[in-house]
Formats: sequence, structure tokens, C-alpha cells
Amino acid sequence: MRKVSITDLRQHLQSYLKQVREGEPIQITQHGKVVARLMPEHNAADTARHQLQHWRESARIGDVLSPTGADWEAGHGRL
Repeated sequence: MRKVSITDLRQHLQSYLKQVREGEPIQITQHGKVVARLMPEHNAADTARHQLQHWRESARIGDVLSPTGADWEAGHGRL
């Protein structure tokens, strides 16, 4: 994570905000100590879309309706 002083942040604010929009968090320092962080905004819709894409690539679709050949005992004489 990049560290920048308050003075440097003021002088180059647009550049640092561009970096944050691109996903890079920035720590803001005053007298060498971290006093704040600029973090990219979390977009829940984009995160969900990314997760669904990952599942789409890794999922295996098969025939779940055809008989498997196994005998089922569910419901035989039981209520």
C-alpha cells in the first residue's frame, strides 16, 4: 500500500484519486504516521458479477433428472 504525506496528497490529489479508482489503496501520513486511508469503493454488484462468472467457469452441469439405477427406499411403508 502506497504511503503519501498530506502535503503530497494536496498537490497531486487528482492523480492519487485516479489510482484509488483503479483499485490501489493509499495511506495518508502526517509527520510520518498514518492518519487515514483512501480505499476504493466496494461495489457489491461488480463483486457478485465477478463471483458468478467464476462459478460459471468452474461449474459442471449434468443430467440430474435421469434415473441413477440406485434403489430408493424413501417412503416405502413409512409416514
